[in-house]
Amino acid sequence: MTDAVTVREAKSQDFDAVTSLLEELGRPRILGTPGEDAARERYQRWLEAPDLEAWVAEIDGSVVGFIDLTFVPRLNFDGPQASVPDLIVREAARSRGAGAALLARAEAAARDREAFALTLESANWRERAHAFYLREGMTNAAQEFIKILSDVQWPPAPPIT
Repeated sequence: MTDAVTVREAKSQDFDAVTSLLEELGRPRILGTPGEDAARERYQRWLEAPDLEAWVAEIDGSVVGFIDLTFVPRLNFDGPQASVPDLIVREAARSRGAGAALLARAEAAARDREAFALTLESANWRERAHAFYLREGMTNAAQEFIKILSDVQWPPAPPIT
């Protein structure tokens, strides 16, 4: 097996792999549920939206990682704020360069759109991910405060070990 990482735009046919990866992050289970068709449609709209971008990382032809990027205009800045809603690498593929390659691709896209910053949020318990973000040149610059407005489990709880 080679450890060469390939990053490419996410496609419609990546839905199952992307959804499975997001479930590893603690997101709601979608595959095999009554909401799967609606989620597929939402994913397709996400891929087609002009202010969103999404990529997958592959190792040996298998999708092992996913990142998406939104661009939000901010009143006090000329360029948008680039924000990463989701960055996940399959547990078995971590520390093989996929996360760094995905984050680098997102940073390049943010620079291409003249974003003033690249941001992401990460659950407090994801300490290994936090160390990775710091190694990649990010800073721990803020806290997030959240008020849940619907019946969802958010933020995701740490995995049970």
